[in-house]
Amino acid sequence: MAAEDDGLNGPAPDDPHRIAPVSESFAALMRETTWEPDCPVAIEELRTLTVPYVTFDGGHAEGELIVHHEVADELLGLFAALYADRFPIARIEPIEHVGGDDDAAMAANLTTAFNCRRVTGGSRWSEHAYGWAVDINPIQNPYQRGDTVLPPEGEPYLDRDDVRPGMLTRPGPIDHVDRMGWGWGGDWSSLLDHMHISLTGR
Repeated sequence: MAAEDDGLNGPAPDDPHRIAPVSESFAALMRETTWEPDCPVAIEELRTLTVPYVTFDGGHAEGELIVHHEVADELLGLFAALYADRFPIARIEPIEHVGGDDDAAMAANLTTAFNCRRVTGGSRWSEHAYGWAVDINPIQNPYQRGDTVLPPEGEPYLDRDDVRPGMLTRPGPIDHVDRMGWGWGGDWSSLLDHMHISLTGR
């Protein structure tokens, strides 16, 4: 007898309908906002990942992430696990919906993945430029380097011992990231990027 679906487990990680090539219309938007010919990956290497999430008011929604095809299955599994845990996420949307503006995405508390940009304050490509990184709930998981806090709205969440909904913590959501073998910006030393998880740990 099949187990009753309680609606909390999310889609199976191998569900082929949750991973799709980037559509022609969305590829056109990417070329206007986040992608250019010198980016380190071609649009054809990226995939649109549709994932379920629990909202902060306890509702259920779906969002889309643009990720590298090599990590799509892993990330589908991660978001299915977060959904099963009822970990709340504010909004999941491609950053193209805010014109590729990282500051606007953080201020809107968007969980996003691909963005062909350089690292914050540096010249090398960000892991987001490869589709190998995701930023989750930026306000609840801010970036901090010295006195710089991004987004500024995240300052009330700098005390990581005061655990509140939507925060990435260990033990907690980061345990799933650890099992994937991915890295977390909350473990860095010269700066802390609590929203950031990545394949390479950078």
